[in-house]
Amino acid sequence: MRPRRRKLSELDEEQLLRRVATDDRGAFDELYRRTSPWLAVRLRRRCADEQIVAEVMQETYLAVWRAAGAFAGSAVGGSGVGWLWTIAAHRLVDAFRRRAHHAEPPVAAAERGTAPAAEDEALAGTVGGDVGDALRTLAPELRLVLRALVLDGLSVRETAVLLDMPEGTVKTRARRARIAMRKALT
Repeated sequence: MRPRRRKLSELDEEQLLRRVATDDRGAFDELYRRTSPWLAVRLRRRCADEQIVAEVMQETYLAVWRAAGAFAGSAVGGSGVGWLWTIAAHRLVDAFRRRAHHAEPPVAAAERGTAPAAEDEALAGTVGGDVGDALRTLAPELRLVLRALVLDGLSVRETAVLLDMPEGTVKTRARRARIAMRKALT
């Protein structure tokens, strides 16, 4: 008897990516359906220009379709959505570079007032205890730099372009954030 093929809705993102690697259009559609709303919100938090967000979304999913076979997944400690975000973050930095080369810097995403960011809520859910408390006490500008460098895995240069600030400022804020974290954890 042949094993039953699981429905796409039963698969996690990593399994969907493995199917996308075999040119499974249905798996790609399901992956897009699940991840595109989250990805669009996360990109909009870093860029207020809808045209750039749409361009980055398109480039990201095209890259996923073409390179899904390169996804190593849990074998190297990664996740499907983490891989997807890494691609999107790099595409966003590239878009900022192209725009900076041709015109003025991109409009920075407006800071939200009272409602906590979805990323901050997710961060609070994954980073708890003393580390989570220390992160929440950081000044917003320090937390943004630390999030880009540590959580998103961007380089100093990419973070500078993403946050529209000089590389020296990124380094200074990263150092201040690490010192503040050390103090809070001792």
